[in-house]
Amino acid sequence: MKKKNFKIIWYNFYYPLTLQFKKNLKEFFFYILKSLEIKTHEEKEVVDFYLHEYRSYQEYKKLQVFHNRRKIKKVFADEKTLKRVANVLLKEFEGVNKIRGLCHGSRNGFEQNFLRSISQKFEVIGTDISATANDYENSIVWDFHDIYEEWVGKNEFIYTNSLDQSWQPKIALQTWFAQLKPEGILVIEHTNSHSPRNASKIDPFGVRPTVMPYILTMWFGHQISIQHSVDKKENGKKMDAWLFFIKKNVEDVYLLT
Repeated sequence: MKKKNFKIIWYNFYYPLTLQFKKNLKEFFFYILKSLEIKTHEEKEVVDFYLHEYRSYQEYKKLQVFHNRRKIKKVFADEKTLKRVANVLLKEFEGVNKIRGLCHGSRNGFEQNFLRSISQKFEVIGTDISATANDYENSIVWDFHDIYEEWVGKNEFIYTNSLDQSWQPKIALQTWFAQLKPEGILVIEHTNSHSPRNASKIDPFGVRPTVMPYILTMWFGHQISIQHSVDKKENGKKMDAWLFFIKKNVEDVYLLT
C-alpha cells in the first residue's frame, strides 16, 4: 500500500512537469513552423471526435484505476450543474415516489450523494471501475461498459460526466440505455475539456460538445430524442457545462450497423 502511495505522489510531482515540458516543446516547434510560414494543425484540433486505442482491456483498466487513485479527492461535478440535473428530473418524474438512478464513473461518490441530499425522492448509487468505490457511501465497484442484470430496465435516470473515460463509448451508451426504464432519461454532462484535443490514454474519448448530438444520432438514429441546455459551472475554470437529456423512443436501443 505504501509503495502505491509513493508511486502516486511521485506521479503527481513529475506529471505536471512533463505536461509543461511537452507544451513548451510543442510551442517551440510551432513557432519554428510559423517562422517558416508553414501552416499546420494537430489531428485532435481539427477532428470532431477522437478515440484513443489501447493494446488491451487490461491496459485500459490499469490506467483508469491508477488515475482514479491519483485523483481520488478531486471532483469534476459541481453543485450548480447537479441542481440543473435534479430540477429537470424532479419535474419529469413528478408523480414518481422514488426516482432511481445511477451515476457512472462517480469516483468518490460526490454526484450520487449530492443528488440524494437535494430530495428524498432520489435513490441513487454510483459506480467506478476502481476498488476505491468500496470506501464511499452508495458506491459500488463496476465497469460501466458491462451489463448488470439487476439494473436492466430499472432506472428513471442515469447521469455521467465520464463518457470521456470510456474506451468503447458505443458499448457504454448501449449499456446505459438498457439500464433505463422505457420513460427513463440518460443525462450526459459535457464540456470543452471533453473535446478531442484533451483526449488521451487517461481520458480516451473526446468529442466536441456541439457535435455530441450528431454523434449520438449517427450511432442510434431515431431510437433516441435529445434535448440540451448550457450554463456555467461554478467550480474549476467555470466552463460551459452542456447537459444532454436523452430519451429512448423505443424500449430496446441498439447500435446502428
